[in-house]
Amino acid sequence: MNSDRTATRLDARLVPCAAAAWAVTLLGLYAGSRAALAGTVIAVLLAGVAAFARARGSRRVRVVAGPLLAALLIGAGYGVAVGVRAAAAETHPLATAAPRGASITAEVVVDDDPKSMRQNAFGGEPQVRIPASLRSAQIGRERVEAGGSVVLFAAAETWSELVPGQRITVRGTLAVADGPGLVAALLRAQGPPRAVAPPPLHQRWAATVREGLASAAQAVLSPDAAGLLPGLIVGDTSNLPDDVREEFRVAGLTHLTAVSGANVSIVLGAVLLLVRALGIGPRTGTVLAALALVAFVVVVRPSPSVLRAAAMGSVALLALVVGRRRQAMPALAASIGMLLIVAPELAADAGFALSVVATAGLIAVAPGWVTRMRARGIPRALAEVCAVSAAAFVVTAPIVAALSGSVSVVAVVANVLVAPVLPPLTVLGSLVVLCGAVWSPGAELLARGAAPMLWWLLEVADRAAALPTAELTVPAGAAGAVTVVAAIVCGWVVARHRRLRRIVAVAALAAAAVCVPVWIGRPGWPGTGWVLVACDVGQGDSFVLSTGDGGAIVVDTGPDATAVDRCLRRLRVTRIPMLMITHLHADHVGGLDGVLADRSVAVVVTGPGATSRPGGADLVATARRFSVQTREIHRGEVFTIGTITLRVLGDGPGGGEENDRSLVARADTPIGSVLLTGDAEAGAQEALLRSGAEVRADVLKVPHHGSRTSSSRFLAEVRPRVALVGAGRDNPFGHPHPEILSSLQELGTRVLTTGALGDIAVVRAGSGALAVVSDHRGTIGP
Repeated sequence: MNSDRTATRLDARLVPCAAAAWAVTLLGLYAGSRAALAGTVIAVLLAGVAAFARARGSRRVRVVAGPLLAALLIGAGYGVAVGVRAAAAETHPLATAAPRGASITAEVVVDDDPKSMRQNAFGGEPQVRIPASLRSAQIGRERVEAGGSVVLFAAAETWSELVPGQRITVRGTLAVADGPGLVAALLRAQGPPRAVAPPPLHQRWAATVREGLASAAQAVLSPDAAGLLPGLIVGDTSNLPDDVREEFRVAGLTHLTAVSGANVSIVLGAVLLLVRALGIGPRTGTVLAALALVAFVVVVRPSPSVLRAAAMGSVALLALVVGRRRQAMPALAASIGMLLIVAPELAADAGFALSVVATAGLIAVAPGWVTRMRARGIPRALAEVCAVSAAAFVVTAPIVAALSGSVSVVAVVANVLVAPVLPPLTVLGSLVVLCGAVWSPGAELLARGAAPMLWWLLEVADRAAALPTAELTVPAGAAGAVTVVAAIVCGWVVARHRRLRRIVAVAALAAAAVCVPVWIGRPGWPGTGWVLVACDVGQGDSFVLSTGDGGAIVVDTGPDATAVDRCLRRLRVTRIPMLMITHLHADHVGGLDGVLADRSVAVVVTGPGATSRPGGADLVATARRFSVQTREIHRGEVFTIGTITLRVLGDGPGGGEENDRSLVARADTPIGSVLLTGDAEAGAQEALLRSGAEVRADVLKVPHHGSRTSSSRFLAEVRPRVALVGAGRDNPFGHPHPEILSSLQELGTRVLTTGALGDIAVVRAGSGALAVVSDHRGTIGP
């Protein structure tokens, strides 16, 4: 009884303390050091009020004031800590040098594995993103001996083999680190890393273990399964194909490749069971379990979900040592507090938020649902699987909607279907890891035994993602989160009232009777009459022009085959009379396979000399692989395809930079003219104006993703009614630049960005005028 009361009191204090710590840390990361310190002052003042209420108030007031006082004092402490660290990041020498793009030579220690930026196509080097800790730097003549965090962007070819813990020297240019966090600056590396020191012994061991798992999987499994197994067991998704990655995202199964609590539970459970079987005492067993937990974290890398699960495991082991009863919610709250002390930047990490919220849902929501389902006669195993999947989905859906602008409709069912194979697959995969470090043939044999379970996971993801309504589009950001929360609340209210359930069921049947035939008979977004679509392909360009006869001209493919393929599928484009590649940078040609596969493409056209430039041979080879011819086109050529007349206005000055070699074309369409500019910068734009080309257009594809490299005179000559920007949300380049947005808005132009709105369609309104429809926001207006 006393332990239960102690746990209740602990619950009442730890949970609000963790919430306050998280809230104040977020304030400091997003709003800066001044906001954090201001929040601290407010928290201290409120703590004084709570202390007075606790001393002088009634019994009920004291019950509330106690936890509130603790939370406010904890929050104030975190406010001071994060405020000091945020101030250090804001005034760091690298942060002050970043706005001018200073050149730098720095000595850093790699903090995590290089992560691919998935722009690995011809014409542009594949890039990786590497978080690192600064040791020293040389900025011009200034020597900086300071710590701090930086993020490196570098060529994958020479940087992807780095291991956490390695100390390296890097030369590059600084850029401003926008967004929340404690990163002092971004560093774009030039050339390969220099003075590369060997990684620490434990990291070399971890790399060997991970390599053994990957080698065993690749030796005996299909490419998809071989890429999936390391992701499930150690979180290594470097070999996971992009199409499989996308299928898992749409099906709501991405969390399976983010190692978390289930894996930690299996490790600790296995060690403790072994300890009990050998008759080892509880304290010695706890020490062994702690060592196993540390080794596990080292091997899988300390991702946010792993850190959260490891911290919870540490709290549970501590409770075991001191003989106290384990309570899940206090353990979760304590783990949040511990991690925010060590790494406050986790407070703004989406993976950390999803992991914490999902765990809280499993603790607070799932048990009650299991009880209700058991009361209705559902077997315990099925009830637990369904309750866990549904609870995790419900509590994380608002965050997912805010981050991605979409909600998976099939996530609960997909997770229920794969649940039976996950425990045996995790155990078998862990054995592959252990065996791979000492005996490769045994590891390959075990990996072969995992093949049927991996096939089932891949099959469920593929079938679920292929459904036409597998995910719903909602507004991104806070609006999407509020929308999903409102839907969940409405669903909860309906579920609790029998009369409402009947009314909603009748209304749903009536709506289905009306809408289903309409959906079958009419195309979905963007409806009939679309003329131009800017596809949301991340940080890149892909534009689609309807030719009015069921075909479409595609201009550029974006960096990712999956993204452009999804856009074309939604538009039901299967016949492409012309695919125009404006230039050979990866963010314009990287998705080539996604356009050519499963479609009838007549010709791929490029600018003069493109096929002989770096990346051109790969472009030709890929087109030939799909039996598609390539052709170079020149300024002055005119193509009439269906309702579109395409005039090539410019093909770039000879010998210029790749951006300035972009093809520039003007398309005459049923709703007006469209100017397609690729990444042409100010020099090519001015040359185009001097040539006397007709650049006036109703719709402008803003050059170079809205970067500062556009000429204001060029924009004034075009004077578009609508400007479309292909740029990824929160991209590290700051696209589109505020100066370009301001210049266009001063011209009376409506500027729309794919990163904010998703796919954007220019359509013919009922009056024949031009209108714009957003994938995320619906009709924007004429």
